[in-house]
Amino acid sequence: MNTPPQQDTSATNIPTSGAEVIRQFLPTSPYVGHLGMRLVEMKPDMATLALPFSDALVTIGTVVHGGAIASLIDTCAMVAAWSGAEAPPNMRGTTVGITVTYLAPANHEDIQATATVLRRGRDLVYLDVEVRTASGTAVAKGLVTYKLG
Repeated sequence: MNTPPQQDTSATNIPTSGAEVIRQFLPTSPYVGHLGMRLVEMKPDMATLALPFSDALVTIGTVVHGGAIASLIDTCAMVAAWSGAEAPPNMRGTTVGITVTYLAPANHEDIQATATVLRRGRDLVYLDVEVRTASGTAVAKGLVTYKLG
């Protein structure tokens, strides 16, 4: 799943917050770039990411592939989990559980996911993620458990 890269502890620009980790990680992630995801908003315990429609994301006709939607859910949850946390000493994180329920197709339309922290434990963060089309149709719902550190 999504794991921010190990940070160089000898560098002078060591992130002190999870939000700083994400600001450094997202623009350099090959997978995020490949899919075309972009950060729309990030504040403590909440994040919104957009996934512009692309023919490369189509499964059949002009319907966005469920795997691309699941990747958006996973990545958005990761951003929200890190957004309200201090940077852990080992700078690691991983998705340990994800459930996706598909509600409607995203047909030739940009989609956007918003993740909200439901509960934050010592290491685990529980998140709710909602995906909608640009026109407002609910496309998918995700529940994610993310481990920091």
